[in-house]
Amino acid sequence: MQHLSGWKSEHKPHNQLTFAPASFSAFIPISRPFYMSAVPQPTVSLPSPNLPTSKTLLETLSSSPSLIHFKQIHAQILRSNHSQSHSLILKLLLSSPSLPYSLSIFSHLPHPPPSLSTPFLRHLSRSSKPELAFVVYQRLRNEGMRIDRFAFPPLLKAAARVGGLAEGREIHGFGFKSGFDSDPFVQTGLIGMYLGCGRLLEARLLFDKMSYRDIVAWSIMIDGYCQSGLFDDALELFEEMKRDNIEADKFILSSILSACGRAGNLDYGRVVHDYVIRKNLVVDAHLRTALVTMYASCGCMDVAQQLFDQMTPKNLVVSTALISGYSRHGQLEDARLIFDQMVERDLVSWSAMIAGYAESDQPQEALRLFNELHVLGIRPDQVTMLSVISACAHLGVLDKAKWIHVYADKNGFGGTLPINNALIDMYAKCGSLERARGVFEKMTRRNVISWTSMINAFAIHGDANNALSFFHKMKEAHIEPNGVTFVGVLYACSHAGLVDEGRKIFASMINEHKITPKHEHYGCMVDLYGRANLLREAIEIVETMPLAPNVVIWGSLMAACQVHGETELGEFAAKRLLELEPEHDGALVLLSNIYAKERKWQDVGKLRQLMKERGISKEKGCSRIELNNEVHEFLVADRNHKQAEEIYQKLDEVVSQLKLVGYAPNTHTVLVDLEEEDKKEVVLWHGEKLALCYGLINGGKDSCIRIIKNLRVCEDCHTFIKLVSKVYGREIVVRDRTRFHHCRDGVCSCKDYW
Repeated sequence: MQHLSGWKSEHKPHNQLTFAPASFSAFIPISRPFYMSAVPQPTVSLPSPNLPTSKTLLETLSSSPSLIHFKQIHAQILRSNHSQSHSLILKLLLSSPSLPYSLSIFSHLPHPPPSLSTPFLRHLSRSSKPELAFVVYQRLRNEGMRIDRFAFPPLLKAAARVGGLAEGREIHGFGFKSGFDSDPFVQTGLIGMYLGCGRLLEARLLFDKMSYRDIVAWSIMIDGYCQSGLFDDALELFEEMKRDNIEADKFILSSILSACGRAGNLDYGRVVHDYVIRKNLVVDAHLRTALVTMYASCGCMDVAQQLFDQMTPKNLVVSTALISGYSRHGQLEDARLIFDQMVERDLVSWSAMIAGYAESDQPQEALRLFNELHVLGIRPDQVTMLSVISACAHLGVLDKAKWIHVYADKNGFGGTLPINNALIDMYAKCGSLERARGVFEKMTRRNVISWTSMINAFAIHGDANNALSFFHKMKEAHIEPNGVTFVGVLYACSHAGLVDEGRKIFASMINEHKITPKHEHYGCMVDLYGRANLLREAIEIVETMPLAPNVVIWGSLMAACQVHGETELGEFAAKRLLELEPEHDGALVLLSNIYAKERKWQDVGKLRQLMKERGISKEKGCSRIELNNEVHEFLVADRNHKQAEEIYQKLDEVVSQLKLVGYAPNTHTVLVDLEEEDKKEVVLWHGEKLALCYGLINGGKDSCIRIIKNLRVCEDCHTFIKLVSKVYGREIVVRDRTRFHHCRDGVCSCKDYW
């Protein structure tokens, strides 16, 4: 809306305003009479072609299907004796299929009275180009025509819709000079305008000064707070409204319920629901939708489902709210049931279901659903694409990532900042640091998320030098790092053993950038010291940090103790963690492993019995590999694959070859009461070894083998994969729970520090 940016509101002689563009005619698309055309046009049949009646012309205008036909009717009006009819002129202004043509008609009216100009302003303010209302306002002001109080609400609405604060303030000033500033309709319009332009304080000042506030004014102000995310202010204003004995309508109640849902305030949401019941208000589809959405957003799915079941018919909004609610709380089967039962689905409902899968541990299902959307010919929006890119990042499959990138570019998403930021993260998590950097380098605009995503990419790939280099470049580009940026930089230092650099970064975060450390920052520092076997310093962080240690802190210390064999301290950390989260499978497994190392099999048995009674199970190791656009999964000792026999034969062959260069299975990580030979079999049947052998059988001779592991890769598998890269001359990339391992010629990018 270029023409708005140049509006100058200085007062000129003869009560004229100067706008850009300077003349009304800039918006008029024709320079000759509307009814003249060099090309013969199709005709519209009129019952009385010589002297059509006013009624006939009005009826014909109502059914005019195109601009060509509309122009012909306009010509009939100009030829007839009805050209001065206000009702016909108004119908022409409001029913034209072309807004510029409507403006051209208005420009030829010599002195349009408020009975014409005000309805036309209202029409423009509701149109697809509300900024055109200012062009009409410009003419009325410059030619000194009368503007009544009813013209101000549509003008202010237009300013709100386009975020035209300067225009809104000009209209506010004119309204004040015209004596309309105390008119409740104008005051309400001003509040809406300031809210639409993000000026909540100015809107609230006007609201507080109103001598009479009707339900519309309360509704606009409450909704303004909700739209700005100021939910507490919205609830406080609702309480004030009740104290003023103003009865809330369904629109206000819906806004308040929305605020409760978005703020997760279930208690107040129940209070509002009780208010609806106590006042015996009619719960129509609009209000019931708001109630279902509030309960679903707050995780109270039983009540949400109960209210949903009472609805007939079920609309798109409420079904989508229930899908989002179930998905957010991990109940994807229930979410999918609602989705499958929907008679009609829009893009929002598809996006909600795709996001549900993407944010859970079912990225393949998210991509499968996206393919269905694609087949149906429904074009995704940015929200959908971000969920799909996230799912692809979670899956970690590079070929799929490449396809998603091409799709995003072809469908016009390639130039958007959020999509490019997500693509950096996706490529990094799919193992291609080179492609992540390629996206970053091509970006014409970068924000703190862009730089942070790239720093995190280097960090998880073990490239601490580039992570630190980009951190310094970011500051040189005058992009202020945030808390997430420092997590990435500290993570890079931790996984590269850069203790001194990590200390300096942590200190600069506090002293130079004035960022208060959170649990994740202290967790990084504990991890930094723990990995470097500086457990005394790690304990000192835990004991002196101003926050109470949480699961992340104790988990970092526990993991460090496990790596360095500090069983006593590890047991202490695990027990502290279990006090906070009694069903934490990692802590229970660690305790079990500590007891197993010390051969306390009775204690091991008790712990495993406790886990069984509570329904807690250790997360199963799962390794994935993609070949020929198909993802293959392998568990420990998995024999379900159709090529299982070939895979195990290949495994025997590989083990024989590796033994020739000194490989011996490391059974120290097998902490179960088995004979040594049985332990060797267990460690050789890990999922990543099976996935690797499948890749050796079916992959191209020079192709890179990419494996995704959901847990930390064990020491034996790490050694095994390095040796395979050397003996078989293959590049192997493994993504485990925390980082990437790029193995080539027997060397891993982590430098055996992970």
